[in-house]
Amino acid sequence: MNCKPEVLKGIPLFSLLDDDETAVLAGQVEMKTFAPRERIYKAGDPSMQAYVLVSGKAQVTSVDEDQQEVVVDEPGTGEFFGFASMLEQTSHQTSAYALEECVCLEVSRDDIAVLLQRKPMAGMDLLTTLGRQIHAAHQLVRLRATRNANEIIEKQETFGERIADAVAGFGGSWTFIIAFSVVLSVYAVINIGLGGRAWDPYPFILLNLFLSMLAAIQAPVIMMSQNRQDTKDRVRSELDFDVNRRSESEIQGLSRKLHLLDEKIGDIYQLLKEARVPSLE
Repeated sequence: MNCKPEVLKGIPLFSLLDDDETAVLAGQVEMKTFAPRERIYKAGDPSMQAYVLVSGKAQVTSVDEDQQEVVVDEPGTGEFFGFASMLEQTSHQTSAYALEECVCLEVSRDDIAVLLQRKPMAGMDLLTTLGRQIHAAHQLVRLRATRNANEIIEKQETFGERIADAVAGFGGSWTFIIAFSVVLSVYAVINIGLGGRAWDPYPFILLNLFLSMLAAIQAPVIMMSQNRQDTKDRVRSELDFDVNRRSESEIQGLSRKLHLLDEKIGDIYQLLKEARVPSLE
């Protein structure tokens, strides 16, 4: 179906063209309508054309190494998709589907060449479109990257925090308790045995001072280590949330596909029944 010049005026990329240029471009491009759940193109198809969403809702997906479907983009009205592959003249790296009835403008490489010859500044809008797609890809990589909470914390920890972890680890062990009990017992026995010559006679005031100082220093060090543990727990919970969100999205996708399959089977059954297939009567 031929494109009307008024449609091009509503697309940001072509809105700056004058009437003559719009008329020329409208005579080259085509309008295509896709039914709900219809595939616009699939990965591996020759990328002779790119598409501009005029109305409706579409979704661009890819498949990762785990054979999981990943939503790459959900273009809005007036936005391109399949654009990079069309310019490179390589096969599509993604697949595009119509989530609801979509009207798309089909644009070829030659159409873009004519546009740039007549309106060179339109190239900036094309670069903006590519930049948006690159940022979306980068964001997708960041969201799907597997992170280890321990590695993240270890990269950020300081020398003092390492000492705090070591002190907390030793102070909370049986080795520390047994060694500390032995030292206190030996200290008390020696001072009692020396009698009047003891440097810290009973009730061991000097020892109490040392213990108070040790407790005053040890408590904040242990609190530092606990704060780091809280940070690790928070990072782990964030990673768990990301995994759960991905799992939920994948389960919803499977449920949606099963529902669509059920509808298709019902439609086929209805067609066969209307055709009065003997095996169904």
